[in-house]
Amino acid sequence: MAQRMQACSSCHGAEGRATREGYFPRIAGKPAAYLYQQLLNFRDGRRHNGAMVELMSPLTDAYLHEIADYFAGLQLPYPPTPPSRASGAQLRRGEQLVRAGDAARRLPACSACHGEQLQGRLQALPGLRGLPPDYLIGQIGAWRTGLRRAVAPDCMGQIANQLAPEDVAAVAMWIAAQPVEGAMAPEAPSAAPLPINCAGGQ
Repeated sequence: MAQRMQACSSCHGAEGRATREGYFPRIAGKPAAYLYQQLLNFRDGRRHNGAMVELMSPLTDAYLHEIADYFAGLQLPYPPTPPSRASGAQLRRGEQLVRAGDAARRLPACSACHGEQLQGRLQALPGLRGLPPDYLIGQIGAWRTGLRRAVAPDCMGQIANQLAPEDVAAVAMWIAAQPVEGAMAPEAPSAAPLPINCAGGQ
């Protein structure tokens, strides 16, 4: 499987570790159910990236499961976190939204779904630590414009459209500034319900 997945390294880095460009995410160690759902989303037209759509379009559900399981099993250390280019005020606003949300706008905290340490939650919620700000901003923007969608109810689409552009930047900058020590394992499933009605595999 490792040999077959070498084609993914040109964008996602060796073993899915990501590259320095900042626009392609790390896929190593993400929950298998999340990775599988994203592969389906590319294949079935809910996410739009020419190369990914072309690669996924001929593949069966069973093979997409194999790909997801392979990359989910790669628990690899992260590189050092680069210095943040955000202001102090921007980082404080980002931390507030990530940790507490915004009750006045009915915005849940990012940590309420993605785990207290933003390392993801099994079965299908991805970790956010270790992702570069450009990628985070780009993905929230894709939800805002409809270029990225999930099966209904698409909770991230709802959340993204409630965020002001300056809030998107603040959240992305704060998350990207958080260090990752060693590998990043998703949290166990929680008995607490999610704070918003949400389909699996966002």
